Amino acid sequence: MGAFVIVLREGFEATLMIGLILGILNKTGQRDRHMRAVWTGVAAALVASVVIGAVLFAAIGELDGRAEQLYEGTGMLLAACVVTWMVFWMRKQARTLGGHLREQVSTAVVAGGGLALATVAFVGVAREGLESALFLFASVGDDGVVATMVGGALGAVGATVLGFLFYRGTIKLDLRRFFMITGVLVIGFAAYLIAGGLHEFAEAGGGAFYEWAGPIAALIYGASLATYYLRSNPPKPAPASEAVPAEARAG
Repeated sequence: MGAFVIVLREGFEATLMIGLILGILNKTGQRDRHMRAVWTGVAAALVASVVIGAVLFAAIGELDGRAEQLYEGTGMLLAACVVTWMVFWMRKQARTLGGHLREQVSTAVVAGGGLALATVAFVGVAREGLESALFLFASVGDDGVVATMVGGALGAVGATVLGFLFYRGTIKLDLRRFFMITGVLVIGFAAYLIAGGLHEFAEAGGGAFYEWAGPIAALIYGASLATYYLRSNPPKPAPASEAVPAEARAG
C-alpha cells in the first residue's frame, strides 16, 4: 500500500511537470523541435533513479547481522525525513512551480534547447524518481521485495495513466484535494518507517528503549505533522485543473 501511494503521487507529480513542459513548448510552437530533448531528459532521469535504487539494494546484500540492521534502520529514518520534507516542499512550491518552470523552459529554448531543455526535464523527473527509490528501498524490510515491487509498479502505471488522461483533458482532477489526501497518507507511511527504523536499531543491540520508543515516536510524528499539514493547508485557489490541458491544446 505504501509503495503504491508513494509512487502514484511522485509519478503523477513527474507527469504533471512533463505535461507543463510539453504544453509550454506546444503553445510556443517549439514542441516538434524539442520533443526529443524532453524525452531524453526523462529517460535519463528514470535510468538514474533505477541505478540508485539498485545500488541501495545491492549494498544491503553485502551486509549481514548488526551492520545490515543499522543500514536498514538508517535508510528507513532517512526515507521518512525525505518524503515528509518533499510533501511540505511541494505544497509550498505549488503556486509558483508553473511560472518557474515556464521561465526555465523559455530560457532553455532561447539557449537552443537540446541539453538545456533535457536538463530541465531530467531534474524535474529525477527528484521524484530518487524519492520513490529511497522509499521503496526502506519499505522492503517490512513489506518484502515482491509486495514492494508490485505496489511500486502499480503506482507507476497508475501515475502514467492518470497523468496522460489529465494532460489530454480527458479527466478533470481536483489537484489540491488529490495532493492533500496523498500527502496525509505519505506522512502516515513516514511515521510507519520511523517505527520500523527504531525497531531495526533495537534489533542491532539498542535494547528495549528503541523497541518501545518506536511506536510512540511514530504516533507523535504522524499525528502532529498530519494535523499541521491539514491546518496549514492554504485556501482553495481559483480552479486550475485545466491549466495543463489548455496549454497542451493551444497552438
